[in-house]
Amino acid sequence: MDLRIFVEPQQGASYADQLSIARTAEACGYSAFFRSDHFLAMGTDGLPGPTDSWVTLAGLARETSTIRLGTLVSSATFRLPGPLAVSVAQVDEMSGGRVELGLGAGWFEAEHTAYGIAFPGVRERFDRLEEQLAIVTGMWNTPAGERFSYAGEHYLVVDSPALPKPAQPGGPPIVMGGKGAKRTPALAARYAAEFNVPFTPADEVAAQFARVREAMAAVGRTPDSMVWSVALALCCGRDEAEVERRAAAIGREPGELRANGCAGTPAECVETLRRYAAIGVERVYLQVLDLADGEHLELVAAEVAPAVARR
Repeated sequence: MDLRIFVEPQQGASYADQLSIARTAEACGYSAFFRSDHFLAMGTDGLPGPTDSWVTLAGLARETSTIRLGTLVSSATFRLPGPLAVSVAQVDEMSGGRVELGLGAGWFEAEHTAYGIAFPGVRERFDRLEEQLAIVTGMWNTPAGERFSYAGEHYLVVDSPALPKPAQPGGPPIVMGGKGAKRTPALAARYAAEFNVPFTPADEVAAQFARVREAMAAVGRTPDSMVWSVALALCCGRDEAEVERRAAAIGREPGELRANGCAGTPAECVETLRRYAAIGVERVYLQVLDLADGEHLELVAAEVAPAVARR
């Protein structure tokens, strides 16, 4: 099982905080550092305020060397598709080809109104997501020297040079996810290299994976062409006192975290991860909410990761 670190900087984190955790994750051997793409804190003051995800990842691209970088997930409402394709391609080049783009329809209305971003109804948001996926991937895959055009209901691209090109051939992998029963699986089957279900019990994850597999079969894709992943809140401690301390630091209860996340002693965390592996999960994004606690990552890397490593 591939373990990645996932942070939520809108809850209160500077660029320096994120850099510190990204470097710790890289040193510990985690395969990737991902961050959310939000502009408004949830349940906290969020000081010192949000950081733009792709500006942050551009900085991290130049201050790390091996760890992969990405968003879980950017919202299609936040950016126009052409400039998004440019930004992600540039960060991919800056990183030497280590970037992945998580892209979704968006859901948090309050952050849109707080920062002057239009928030259409759910159907239009998915329509825009579908068009953005077509434009971003179309631009990345247009051969240099040729032009790209697209005519949709919401976006019109005419005779674009479709530059710059990402470092990765064909462009960075697209990560999609969520619990939608119809359009989400259908879009993932067409565009995603990875499908993620965040913060969800294993039985519900299995049901959503099944929907995506059906959608993949309908377009002629095999299940092994998709990476299957989940995101889980992390709270690991050597003993109960350490678990309680880490839970208190993020305003959660140990029992609730054990029920809904990856929590407890290293042995308990291994058991949780193996339960998800049994339903086909290949990759886990461990949500780290206390960015001052680098020792947390070190503990999991030393005592959990080896027990669930791919063999």
